[in-house]
Amino acid sequence: MRTLFIFNHPYDGSFCNALLDAAVNGVTRSDGESDIIHLDKEGFNPVMSSNDLLAFRTARTDPQRALSMLDKKVLDYKSRLEWAEHLVFIFPVWWMLMPSLTKGFIEKVIFPGVAYGYTQKGEMHSRLANLSRVTVITTMATPAEVYGTLMGDAVWRAIKNGTFAAIGVDNCHWMNFDRILDVSRDKRVEWLRDVEEYFAAL
Repeated sequence: MRTLFIFNHPYDGSFCNALLDAAVNGVTRSDGESDIIHLDKEGFNPVMSSNDLLAFRTARTDPQRALSMLDKKVLDYKSRLEWAEHLVFIFPVWWMLMPSLTKGFIEKVIFPGVAYGYTQKGEMHSRLANLSRVTVITTMATPAEVYGTLMGDAVWRAIKNGTFAAIGVDNCHWMNFDRILDVSRDKRVEWLRDVEEYFAAL
């Protein structure tokens, strides 16, 4: 399986980095291929500009012209998305939400003419013919049950229901590692082993 990782954490020593390494190891064990978009290191600008919004409006009626308006980084990500069979997001949950780079990636790359198009009736449909699976891996200091009660698992719902299900990609999975500041080293090792096995089994 060809797996594209969308990774967002600025600190190289973070547990998110360890999760990424474990996941890539699992892909390798399964004889799969992997690619990593490291948003913190690639100079990605997450801010939607007026030109981006004009491209969004234009995409419904003239998708080719809209593509010509996008920055080169987004076009590079477009080709990498088209290659992927499995898309994996890895990021920490900060202040109950995803970091700005991840949010910006979704806004600027899960974009009409890039990740989806419109039918003649105006309904969205995926343009990512190879993509069959999306996995979201998150870390958070908040206990999972508190996050679910207070926030309704907002990050997961936004990515699953508000983004990928909306464009017709329904095979979505969430792996959340909570209480990250308090768990033991042994528990972290166990989690890393679980992640590697998850990807090795695909």
